[in-house]
Amino acid sequence: MAAYIVRRLWQIVPTMLGVILLIFFLFNVVGGDPAYLLAGKISNPETIANIRKQLGIDEPYYVQLWIFIKQVVTFDFGQSWSTNEYVSSIFATRLPASLMIGIPLLIVEAIIAILIALGVAYVRGSLTDRAVMVSCTVAQSVSILVYIIVFQYVLAYKFGWFPVQGWGNGFFENLFKYASLPILIALVVSLAPNIRLYRTFLLDEINQDYVRTARAKGLTENRVMLVHVLRNAAIPIITNLMIQLPGLLVGLFLIERFFSIPGIGREVILSVERSDFPVIKAITVYVALATMLANLAADLLYKAVDPRVELK
Repeated sequence: MAAYIVRRLWQIVPTMLGVILLIFFLFNVVGGDPAYLLAGKISNPETIANIRKQLGIDEPYYVQLWIFIKQVVTFDFGQSWSTNEYVSSIFATRLPASLMIGIPLLIVEAIIAILIALGVAYVRGSLTDRAVMVSCTVAQSVSILVYIIVFQYVLAYKFGWFPVQGWGNGFFENLFKYASLPILIALVVSLAPNIRLYRTFLLDEINQDYVRTARAKGLTENRVMLVHVLRNAAIPIITNLMIQLPGLLVGLFLIERFFSIPGIGREVILSVERSDFPVIKAITVYVALATMLANLAADLLYKAVDPRVELK
């Protein structure tokens, strides 16, 4: 196990080098000269040259690449081009708000989706199963913007159960007051596709030979579903959950923007609007690294759930 983890961590190094080269190429070669964007419509060659010197983009490409590699290794991406705030400070101040929404959402959504998927798989082919699947299809067809507008208007504005917008200073105040409605909206949006997906995983296992053997031995349907079917369907479910983990670093763009939540997702939108390359590059690198670590965690969870899985 330890040797496998070390090998996987070592494999991250060349992969990250490839990510670094790709990001550098996209932002420094294809992305154009940011000095023209920062200088504004009314500018002159002297102003543009001064901005390029301040940003360090007047250096040769190999010098800029080496600077970028050092930034990635040290996790120090310098200052924002728009606000002069350190990128590390931006992450330290914005990420907690995004995690306060993302982590509870991921946990609650996984539990509810798995339970409902188990229920409809248990009564597969029945009217209840069809009704749930139709409801999920309809829910997936509605844009998240519609959910945000309707929930804000009805639950926040009309009934006054939640604040329409805002963010506080206390942990519990934010979690149970300001984050409740955003979590509820994101939960409604994410449940439908995941219920359909998990139901498919469970139905794939229900028709396997080992399930028929378990029933032939006289095991109850509850034990068959909870012990045999769910455990073997856990691997693709874990894969789906691990895929969502890196997304916690970029937050929920639309929800954070509509609810004025000072999270990393809202910061990403502002950075794109401002062409704030240091912030965008930092987020891209962090998400890439988080994706690789999530894949490693998924492989380890496979082994914990199913001892038959061999780590090579």
